[in-house]
Amino acid sequence: MTNLYLEAHKRQKELLKLESTLKARLAKYPQGRMRMITKGNFVMYYLRRSPSDSTWTYISVHDEKKIRTFLQKSYDEKALKLVQGVLADLAVLLSTEDKSEQIQNLYTTFPKRARKFLKPADLPDDEYARLWLAKPYQTKELPAGLSVFTSIKGDHVRSKSELNIANALYSLHIPYKYECPLILSGDIIIYPDFTVLNVKQRKIFYWEHRGMMDDREYSIPAVWRVKEYEKNGIFLGGSLIITEETLRQPLDTDEIKNVIHHYLLS
Repeated sequence: MTNLYLEAHKRQKELLKLESTLKARLAKYPQGRMRMITKGNFVMYYLRRSPSDSTWTYISVHDEKKIRTFLQKSYDEKALKLVQGVLADLAVLLSTEDKSEQIQNLYTTFPKRARKFLKPADLPDDEYARLWLAKPYQTKELPAGLSVFTSIKGDHVRSKSELNIANALYSLHIPYKYECPLILSGDIIIYPDFTVLNVKQRKIFYWEHRGMMDDREYSIPAVWRVKEYEKNGIFLGGSLIITEETLRQPLDTDEIKNVIHHYLLS
């Protein structure tokens, strides 16, 4: 499914939950409807307990509990109507056939030798990821004498935590590049620990693991890197992922998996 259909399903799920919450709240309200009349800066409140009542009863502004109850009821009724309207629209959209997969697969119906002449309108996820990974890059050189760890994919990484991140990404089939250069404004080149692709969103994330945050000499450049990212519109919570650890609080595998599922598998 394309992002449109994925987002529609996600929004539908959110609205169904909200619809259920609103219905549950409305079932608990007392019978009756509120009416508001505005005169200048003043609002007057009236209540009709039953549809058969011919008159509306004035509510004193000092009766805040009653005003709050029936005002919230009125709001929830209107909100429920709007939510159900959007759900109806989403149901129509999701009932139609998603032909985007046919568009994505069109590229692969051409012979492999002919594809180099094409500029595809869209690609299947696996082909998009393959082409992204195939773009060459020069990784940062590892200092001589540094202990390195080799990931399942074959990358040489600098720490056990980076090894765990790399192996988790690989095991969950998340495309990534280790220490791929990123050019920032002012011709500053940095090497994010991991440049990662969320294939469904077609979005690139930069994952920095800060492994010695209790070391002052380490933390100063680590903070500088974040500021450089932000100067270039790459913000934490957006396209920037940061994990941290100290000697007493190491990075564990559950944290790594939670980060991956939150940012890269949604």
